Amino acid sequence: MPLTVHQFPCLSDNYGFLIRDEATGLAACVDTPDAAAILAELKTLGWNLALIMNTHWHPDHAGGNAEIQKATGAKIVGPAEVRRIAPLDRELAGGDAVELGQTRFEVIEAGGHTLGHIAYYDAADRIAFVGDTLFALGCGRIFEGTAEQMWTSLQRLAALPDDTAVYCAHEYTASNARFALSVDGDPALKARAEEIFAARERGEATVPTTIALEKATNPFLRAPMLAAQVNAAGKPAYEAFAAVRAAKDNFKG
Repeated sequence: MPLTVHQFPCLSDNYGFLIRDEATGLAACVDTPDAAAILAELKTLGWNLALIMNTHWHPDHAGGNAEIQKATGAKIVGPAEVRRIAPLDRELAGGDAVELGQTRFEVIEAGGHTLGHIAYYDAADRIAFVGDTLFALGCGRIFEGTAEQMWTSLQRLAALPDDTAVYCAHEYTASNARFALSVDGDPALKARAEEIFAARERGEATVPTTIALEKATNPFLRAPMLAAQVNAAGKPAYEAFAAVRAAKDNFKG
């Protein structure tokens, strides 16, 4: 039976994700950006939380761990770095797996934004929860890792099946689109950007995205191609990525 994903906005631009294994009725939340909002959604849905799945240690991803665990008794899994700010019952790293009822999640190493960042991939349902590593038309800032590490992490995600639904943790897509248009004139990107701007005007979410859509239009996955267009060919792919990431860091549009 499939995995149900319940997505809702919280904080200023985060998304909360509650997921339910329909075969067993067991539920989990992916990250804990806002404990009060998550607990309210659980009450509305009538779901019993069994698991908290953290992607990284930042407060808008693990800050609600203690309060939600106290209220629900859920076990908490995630990278070891989560212990910097919150409780953790089981440490996870790339290559591990975690189960929610009959749903199995592969743990993908996704460091760069933070050193220990991970993503969760449900191969049976083609669903990935990627935290702050990959965004719709963007990627996370490199706070702790290196450009090479982040590029390698993005390539791991890009290698997932094209029809994988990608749940990223923030609604950054309109601002990402404005930057993307400043570095890439691809017609497919322009068409997507117009759809994004219109959707946001209507108050609609732009998450989830898909691996295929990001490979076709995301400037951070297209970085080596863009570099070649400006005569930077021949450099390692991660250096081309680093140049695009630096441009985004300084973008004022």
